[in-house]
Amino acid sequence: MNQSLPQLLHDLKHHLLFLSSTVEDAVAKVVQALVQRDSRLAREVVAADAEIDNMEVRIEGECQQILALHQPVASDLRFVVATLKINNDLERMGDLAKKIGKNVSYLCGVSPTSANVDFREIAEKARLMVKRSMDAFVNSDVELARQVLADDDEVDSLKDELYEELRNTIRNHPDELDSLLKLYSVTRNLERLGDMATHIAEEVIFIIEGDIVRHNAGA
Repeated sequence: MNQSLPQLLHDLKHHLLFLSSTVEDAVAKVVQALVQRDSRLAREVVAADAEIDNMEVRIEGECQQILALHQPVASDLRFVVATLKINNDLERMGDLAKKIGKNVSYLCGVSPTSANVDFREIAEKARLMVKRSMDAFVNSDVELARQVLADDDEVDSLKDELYEELRNTIRNHPDELDSLLKLYSVTRNLERLGDMATHIAEEVIFIIEGDIVRHNAGA
C-alpha cells in the first residue's frame, strides 16, 4: 500500500532520530571508555557500528524513494536533502566512535605514556556538540544550531593544545611512539566528531531558514 508523502516524511524523521540516538549513545560510551580506560566498553562501541551502518543504508533508501516517487518541493524537499546529508554525517560519527574505541582498546593493554594529556574537556565538548546538533534538529532550534557552530572553534583550540603536547612527547620519548600515535589519532577523531556535529547544525539552519551557511560559519 502506497503511503502519503506526509506519512513517509514522518517515518523518515523517526528513523533518523533513532539513528541519532544510537550514534549519541556510541559517542557517550566511547568518551567514557576513553576517560576510564575501559576496554570492555570500547569493544562494545566497536561492535555497535554495524547496526549504525545498516540504519544509514535504510534511511538513504527511504530518501531515494521519496525523491523518486513523490518529487517533494519547498520545505519538504529541503528536509529530504538535509536528511541525506545528516544521515551520512551520523554514519561517519559512528565510524569515528569505532576508531576511537579501537584505539582505546589498544591503549588499555599497554602502559600509560609520558604525555601530559587530559582528554576529558575535548571529549565532553565533542559529545555535547553531537547532542546539541541533534537537539537543534528535533526542536527546529536555529539558535542552538548556531551555538554548535561557535563551539567548534573551542574544540579546534583544544585539539591544537593536545597536538602540541603529543608532538613534544614524541620528540622526547620516541620509544613510546606507537602509543603516542594512537593518542594523536584519538585527538583527531574527537575533533572530527565536532566537525560532523557542525555539519548537522548547518543542515538544521538550511532546513529551517533555507540558508547555506557552511562556507561562512566562521565569518
